[in-house]
Amino acid sequence: MGSKNKLKRFKENETFQNVFQPTREEVVSNQFPLKGKWNSDFFKNEHPIVLELGCGKGEYSVGLAERSPNKNFIGIDIKGARFWRGAKTSVENGLHNVAFLRTQIELIEHCFAQNEVSEIWITFPDPQIKYKRTKHRMTNATFLENYKKILKPNGLMHLKTDSEFMHGYTLGLLHGAGHEVLYANHTVYKNEGAPAEVTEIQTFYESQYLEVNKPITYIQFNIK
Repeated sequence: MGSKNKLKRFKENETFQNVFQPTREEVVSNQFPLKGKWNSDFFKNEHPIVLELGCGKGEYSVGLAERSPNKNFIGIDIKGARFWRGAKTSVENGLHNVAFLRTQIELIEHCFAQNEVSEIWITFPDPQIKYKRTKHRMTNATFLENYKKILKPNGLMHLKTDSEFMHGYTLGLLHGAGHEVLYANHTVYKNEGAPAEVTEIQTFYESQYLEVNKPITYIQFNIK
């Protein structure tokens, strides 16, 4: 993407009422005004809040929002030029139950209050295969502890990935730490039983993976 297109998207994001771009300083100092108030101050309802972490273009957040009008969805990514697409689509389609937040995933506990979130989706994260990158894997023990701080008791976690490494790493970590694996499938389009939202919503890159028969995996779990 050219720099002019990025700048254009950054500017347009500033006009969208469903996009929030706090500074890092605002977030880490706990001055982000929507923390604990997403339902009352933005969505104006008490519906469950569902996050998509590393949302990219926001395709999954938008797809989930279209399927479930009685839930609120927030796509989170540090790259605003990417989720511009999802934000714009939401505005164009009149979807009032989806928002986008530009921040780093490791700061998530500063953006949401305890028990404010009902579900978290992690869709096609970078598996960070090299050992020295373990601390950046979005399902490592530190990240899971951060997610637990904002999730309601027994709040659902979802991991959908094309990385067999990420799938195996996460399953091993979950079992080893005593977390509850509710469902696991190493190829959701060939084995029956996957939830509908796992197979009926596809990202652009996911469709490309499927064209070359790359397995898509999924895990649903609770953090204990």
